[in-house]
Amino acid sequence: MRIERIGFTPLKGTRHTSHDTVELTGDGPVGDRAFCLVDRASGRVLRTVQNPSLVQAVARWDAGILSVDLPGRTVEGVPTPTGEQVKVDYWGRVAQLEIVDGPWAAAFSEHLGYDVALGRALHPGEVVYGSSVTLLTTSSLRRLAAEVGRDVHDARFRSTFLLDTGDAEPHVEDSWVGREIRLGEATVLVRSPVPRCAVVDSDPVTGRRDVQVLRALGGYRHRDNEVYFGVDAVVSSPGRVGTGDQASTERG
Repeated sequence: MRIERIGFTPLKGTRHTSHDTVELTGDGPVGDRAFCLVDRASGRVLRTVQNPSLVQAVARWDAGILSVDLPGRTVEGVPTPTGEQVKVDYWGRVAQLEIVDGPWAAAFSEHLGYDVALGRALHPGEVVYGSSVTLLTTSSLRRLAAEVGRDVHDARFRSTFLLDTGDAEPHVEDSWVGREIRLGEATVLVRSPVPRCAVVDSDPVTGRRDVQVLRALGGYRHRDNEVYFGVDAVVSSPGRVGTGDQASTERG
């Protein structure tokens, strides 16, 4: 196996972009979902499934500068802590954030049509659903493409790693649960299949719903009232991982 794609975004909900390398620490991929947008009125972290136009924004977080390309404009700067800490709802659990100052809140409020604030996670994983790393395979994507009658880009699933599994059986990753996978210099422990929601029906660039991916998956990947695709994992041995690196199941 080899790593075909590495994907993440520093601002939760914005477009899932490709990266040449990523550093995995015990807390997960460095720079992944360090920031999020908050609806102050409801006290909730914004979810892509409810705000699909978020994927029209492309975020970069480099050397302390957060840059975001929105349709027709780019906003960037150094996020400045305001000292205001908030507890907000994220998929039914409490996330602790610090509100930061800068041009992003106004830009996203205009883009979305209602007032939002930009928050920074006080602790890694505050706005990560499930485990810090997710894995998807080309074998599973091929099966899904056959079901829907067209290619399906892995960015719809916002997984950290897409693994080229050659001619392996679809959903070979299900067999990795409880096992360690070597990814470049790092090792992750696979924990469980990933439940999916309707966000996978949306185009990963425009946000428009264009393919009934969830329904197709539900036809053959439905159990325990959930639809599963891919697996999640935690980092058991930190290290750098690059696109094209080898991946392998650890013995034992």
